[in-house]
Amino acid sequence: MTTSNPSNNTFSWSSPLKCLLPHWPRIVIAILATLAAAGLSLVFPLVITRLLDSVANHDGLDSFRRLALLLGCTFFGLAAMAFIQSYLFTAVGERVVYDLRTRLYEQIHRLSLDFFIKHRSGELISRLTSDVVQMRSILTSGLSSLLSQTVAMVGAIAIIVVIDFRLTLFVFLLFGLFAIIAMLFGRRIQKGGAEIQDQVAQSTVVAEEALQAVRVVKAFGRERYEVERFAASARLTLRKSLCQAVYQSSFIAGTMFFGFSSIGAMVFYGAREVVAGQLSLAALTGFLVYAVMITTSLAGLTNVFGQLRTIIGSVHRIFQILALEPSVTDSAHAIDLTAVRGDLMLDNVTFGYEENVPVLRGISLRVRAGEVLAIVGPSGAGKSTVFNLLLRLYDPTSGSVQIDGLDLRSVTQSSLRSQMAVVHQETILFGGTIRDNIRYGRLDATDADIIAAAKHANAHSFIMELPLQYETTVGDYGNKLSGGQRQRIAIARAILRNPRILLLDEATNALDSQSEAIVQEALERVMQHRTTIIIAHRLSTIKTADRIAVLERGRITQIGSHDELMGQNGLYAQYYTAQTRESLEEQYSTSISHS
Repeated sequence: MTTSNPSNNTFSWSSPLKCLLPHWPRIVIAILATLAAAGLSLVFPLVITRLLDSVANHDGLDSFRRLALLLGCTFFGLAAMAFIQSYLFTAVGERVVYDLRTRLYEQIHRLSLDFFIKHRSGELISRLTSDVVQMRSILTSGLSSLLSQTVAMVGAIAIIVVIDFRLTLFVFLLFGLFAIIAMLFGRRIQKGGAEIQDQVAQSTVVAEEALQAVRVVKAFGRERYEVERFAASARLTLRKSLCQAVYQSSFIAGTMFFGFSSIGAMVFYGAREVVAGQLSLAALTGFLVYAVMITTSLAGLTNVFGQLRTIIGSVHRIFQILALEPSVTDSAHAIDLTAVRGDLMLDNVTFGYEENVPVLRGISLRVRAGEVLAIVGPSGAGKSTVFNLLLRLYDPTSGSVQIDGLDLRSVTQSSLRSQMAVVHQETILFGGTIRDNIRYGRLDATDADIIAAAKHANAHSFIMELPLQYETTVGDYGNKLSGGQRQRIAIARAILRNPRILLLDEATNALDSQSEAIVQEALERVMQHRTTIIIAHRLSTIKTADRIAVLERGRITQIGSHDELMGQNGLYAQYYTAQTRESLEEQYSTSISHS
């Protein structure tokens, strides 16, 4: 099973902050620019106060001009620093998003197959897109606002303490009210943000499933049903978002109300002090400017606090995935397979996808190098599971799987799989060209190699009939091609890999008779001099296999050649007889309809 670090149950900022370390020079410059901008923002109220004092004291026009010039320089410096810090934080944010997205994608591919059984692809796409972008919000608006607002607020508090300590008590009262509001709303905002992202992921899953199965949707006329299904999921997102908006808006509104109420109280108290001669009008004006600055900074911090609370859930899920370890790993002393004969063995193998629910029960089976072995049996007997274990997508619960006498756990996964090629029943092609899909078998293959592989797979002739030939795009999952054409391209991909071991998973089951004959001919050519294991549904296609193993309820109940198994009158003989009868009846019905 895929495991994760138990400490990930509680969110920690240490992991997100580590993402910033490679970009520390830019961050340092951005922080310095932010501090400079915050410092300059603290200067201009002092200049305004001095300007008012100069007017009140009739200091003259020269003094007024100097102060006006100083104010202009302050504004220019503030704008320049704001540009530097905004650009650098944005640039760092974009780079962090790129780094994190590529790390997450690499990590997803590093994880074992059981991870993908538990997590649907739409959910993972949501993590790669919307969740990762939340990290940019932390940097571009979060970190820069946090720094600038904090510095401005702390500086303003220090200045107003000097101006009038008694008025500062109103500011401390404001902080107390803010702390109470933060405790009341903070956790709910964080929880709501996580719920919204989960629901967005669910909507992505619904949309992706319908788009992947668009042929089924069209065939059954279920367009309106799928639209309504997506709309229902989107409505849940809307409801949660509106609920979240109520909490966030209440949080901000409460802070603003108490903030401006405190300013109103300051004005009332300060006016009394001015009337009593205890405070100058210029000092009161400066104090109020700084008080507004504190309130604005506090409102900004409130907004940042709400944003951080909202996106913590998204960021937490990203780093949970990054902390996972694959269930199938290379040992520290794993070796690379080089010259492979292709001798395979399952030695008393037991395995189950779920604990205490075995799929294979003590199987022992040897496939000699160059042998063709077919595996037949009812659905759920464990046929595909054998392939999963041979590819080491899973490790057996007990027993061992071996290649050339080596336990698969003692060799590297990459070198093992480089010796194998799989042709599945449901062929999946990538949305590029035919050339790209064949080259996927060996990325350094030349065009001549690709054409040779296509010829061996009986694919070259139909490819050359296409308008763009090998440059023809196959569409999503190869939907521009027929089933037989897709299967032949998959076989060409396997041939190009030049594997020692070939795994065929009911490769002709979904084809018509004509396509099956063409694909079967290509497969027989590919199987020569290779160890081949075939999962077969149509038993007529495996009569020439060296041996046939019958798998029932996770156990091998029969093994031998076609003639030997027919003589035993067991499950294989029953299946073969039934399929032969069905085939004869189908041929008879066809001939009657044509006549």
